[in-house]
Amino acid sequence: MVSANPVISSDRVEGTSVYNTSGDKLGSIDELMIDKISGQVRYAVLEFGGFLGMGTDRYPLPWSMLKYDTSQDGYVVPLTKAQIEGAPKYASDRVPEYDDTYSGTVDKYYGL
Repeated sequence: MVSANPVISSDRVEGTSVYNTSGDKLGSIDELMIDKISGQVRYAVLEFGGFLGMGTDRYPLPWSMLKYDTSQDGYVVPLTKAQIEGAPKYASDRVPEYDDTYSGTVDKYYGL
């Protein structure tokens, strides 16, 4: 079900839980990466792994892969934990340049 208002503030997206299609919680959205030219959200950065927020890595997920599920009050992605563990990632203090090379690596991993 789509909300009557399809627009949401980025601060409401950040912190939202992300689940796989089996209902397992994978993590939460740490931040959004927005294309400066088009203004479109390109990636939702998933905070995944670690324990109590320590040692977590950031995994950029193509925004087009996330579907909001009102029954879970979170986003659902068609990925397993193992698929995410093998995906491009970075530490929170080492944000990469989202240039064509890095974005291409992420998109290729997810088959886009």
